[in-house]
Amino acid sequence: MANSLESIFSDFVSLFFPRLCAACTHPRVKGEPIICSACLLELPYTDHHLDPKNLLYQRLSGFMPIHAAQALLKFSKDSRVQRLLYALKYGHQPDVGNALGELYGARLLQTDQAASVDLIVPIPLHPSRQRKRGYNQSACFAAGLASALHIPYSEKAVVRTIKTITQTRKTRLERWENVQNVFRVNVSREIAGRNLLLVDDVVTTGATLEACVRALTDAGCGQIRIACIAAA
Repeated sequence: MANSLESIFSDFVSLFFPRLCAACTHPRVKGEPIICSACLLELPYTDHHLDPKNLLYQRLSGFMPIHAAQALLKFSKDSRVQRLLYALKYGHQPDVGNALGELYGARLLQTDQAASVDLIVPIPLHPSRQRKRGYNQSACFAAGLASALHIPYSEKAVVRTIKTITQTRKTRLERWENVQNVFRVNVSREIAGRNLLLVDDVVTTGATLEACVRALTDAGCGQIRIACIAAA
């Protein structure tokens, strides 16, 4: 009886405050996840996981020593992907990151892309920024991947020691200068000799990833693979 009353109340509330899809912002059908079924079918997937030498890998491997690189989605302005990222970063919807991580993890399981990964490491936020936001969006994505792939993840392995200014509208050189020496490996025993999956929300020039890759490499890690929610 209690469950029935709770369901009726939930349905009543939904009439006035409908649950919206984080991608298209249309009302979701009861029982649908935070991204509606239509968007899950129609999002612009890259299929990078099916091509080890994809364009993102070719672009990033010229700047940093990585074994693989891939993104789940193609980023474009004023798109569902941008709305998803906005909801994740600024809309207080960490479940978006977790859902996308589980979605991508299920796709990676169809290949051997993550077979040799020992640990998933999210790009860290500066502590002051994480306190303000309440969570690290890349860690939410990492948690979803970890759940789907049954691989541990660590938010503490790497820390951001300097609060950088926004990367928006900066050139690649300016972005690199902005993030030089901002990352420090915090738990060396978690990193040394282990193959890592380094994850971030969106990759543009790759300067932030490069700075973190170099910190991890200097700490003696094994192979580094990169996985992002979206690539511009």
